[in-house]
Amino acid sequence: MSNELLRETKGNVTTLTINRGDDGNRVSDPMANALAAAILDAGESSQIVVLRGAGKDFCLGRAQMGRAAGAPPAAPEALDLRESNETIFKAYNAFRGSRAPVVAVVQGKALGFGCALAAAADLTIAADSAQFQLPEMGHNIMPTMAMSSMIDRVGRKALMYLTWSTEMIDADTAFAYGIVSRVVPAAEFDKRVDALIATMAKAPAPATYAVKEYVRTALTMDIAAANDYARNLHAVINSSSRLRRGH
Repeated sequence: MSNELLRETKGNVTTLTINRGDDGNRVSDPMANALAAAILDAGESSQIVVLRGAGKDFCLGRAQMGRAAGAPPAAPEALDLRESNETIFKAYNAFRGSRAPVVAVVQGKALGFGCALAAAADLTIAADSAQFQLPEMGHNIMPTMAMSSMIDRVGRKALMYLTWSTEMIDADTAFAYGIVSRVVPAAEFDKRVDALIATMAKAPAPATYAVKEYVRTALTMDIAAANDYARNLHAVINSSSRLRRGH
């Protein structure tokens, strides 16, 4: 798995690269498990986790998507299927559960599982040439797994359109939908991504982790509780000597 998922740490930034560019960075179930574990582990030791895809595309989906050959396999029992699908939910949950923010860097196409990974990241930077799609309905697959990665990212009507239409959307549309945080010109892509990561890396680690914690937790609270949580977290973090030391 080490050749299919690369990991590099420089300072307080860990970059994970899906390294199957010759196959569109399609992700097998073992790779999805490895990715989830790597995100959670990197989130404990680094201040920022960056996710990239090698080659021209970010990720064209799961390894088996659209590639079934011959007679369809016998339908699995529901419990077996649920246990098998946990691999994908664990991957999505790793983005939310990571202590450190996860930044997805998207070039080329992000389809199916790849689109879901892009949406699940805390920040997603896309080249203006990037494209996004949920093609599952076109393969007779009901895509609530992929939809679950977007349920707190994408508006209802956008999510339904993306799912039912199976349309390939451009980066600006993905930005309008909430899948993408920022669209940058392809000619400036690497420079703009590097500048963002450098800016994030300068922030004190306690503040970086606290922002992730607040957004993860407060969204499920009512307004009064979210305000109280903000008050307390603000007081704790901003009075910390570690914040003043930048650690």
